[in-house]
Amino acid sequence: MSDSNEKPRNDLYEERVSEAKVVRKIVFYSVIGLAAMALIAIISGYFYFSNALGPVDSGEGETVEVTIPIGSSSTQIGQILEEEGLINNGTIFRYYVRYKNESGFQAGTYALSTSMTMDEMIQELKEGRVIEEPELIFTIPEGRWLEDVAVMIANETGHDAEEVMSVLNDEEYLEELINRFSMLTEDILQEDIRYPLEGYLFPARYDFMEAEPSIQSVIEAMLSRTQEIIDQNLAAIEESDYSVHEVLALASIIEREAQTSEDRYKIAGVLHNRLDDGMRLEVDPTVAYAIGEHRYMTTFADLEVQSPYNTYRNTGIPIGPIANPGEDAIKAAINPEDTNYLFFYARYNGEVIYNETYEAHNRTHQQYRQEWVEAAQDEGETETETE
Repeated sequence: MSDSNEKPRNDLYEERVSEAKVVRKIVFYSVIGLAAMALIAIISGYFYFSNALGPVDSGEGETVEVTIPIGSSSTQIGQILEEEGLINNGTIFRYYVRYKNESGFQAGTYALSTSMTMDEMIQELKEGRVIEEPELIFTIPEGRWLEDVAVMIANETGHDAEEVMSVLNDEEYLEELINRFSMLTEDILQEDIRYPLEGYLFPARYDFMEAEPSIQSVIEAMLSRTQEIIDQNLAAIEESDYSVHEVLALASIIEREAQTSEDRYKIAGVLHNRLDDGMRLEVDPTVAYAIGEHRYMTTFADLEVQSPYNTYRNTGIPIGPIANPGEDAIKAAINPEDTNYLFFYARYNGEVIYNETYEAHNRTHQQYRQEWVEAAQDEGETETETE
């Protein structure tokens, strides 16, 4: 009986061994097949992107006249270049521009060749070597209030400053802009916001092909530049604890407080530390904005102003930006320097002194406050500075 029982067991064992071998073969060849498919996909992707980044025509090429409108985004530029047969894929152009962190494309009419690579076209569009010279060129500096920017736009374009402000505050137009620019949300239409587009008009040089561009075209060109910077840093913003609107509010404070790139990132670190610790930001430029006057010094009376912009009375980030920040300040707000500082003091000469404790900060304040007192007296301000 034992011999007859063992025979079926042996047969069952051999059958299982055979099945295991078949399974191993299936797994092996499946892995080989998947690896081969992955390799083919990688190689195909490499050649596809290499082809997309390379010239459409590897020969002498054909010169194509192409016009880049004012305020064009990288997406719109990619579409134009693809439609004109200058690149193979406009979507890849957009992602490639974002990957390389390229910005500053100039509007105008260009003579580009189908023999140019995508990198060469990007360089041409940044340098602005256009066929037609711009009729109007002007530059908006960093850190200006929107009402001051409106005056600059009016002076440069021949429009009236009140007319510019009217367009900037037109609710119907603002709703249209919210639908067109992803960075704009209903946050800009909050009841206590002073100027909806404060902080969103990017400070830079602008070239226009007409001597008197419309107010809308100027505004949209400036918004497009800000949108481009936001798009390039969107992943980092989404990983942060703050919205685009809040980032621009922080960036505007940084722009008003710092004069150097190094200080922008350090001040950003201080502001983030204070927010993380639940402290009020207590920065003087927000008080000046709340009052509506540019000041050398902030008085004790100023600190009592009832305003959602006043960071001496309110915790957290102000209701909106207090100026129009540049790219460096925006990046600093997103990527602050890691520091233990909770206080900073800006001297009249631009130097910024950082401290970890209020006691050390107060000593710094007492040491250098006279510089601001004298500057204020020179400007006709006689009020006493805050502590």
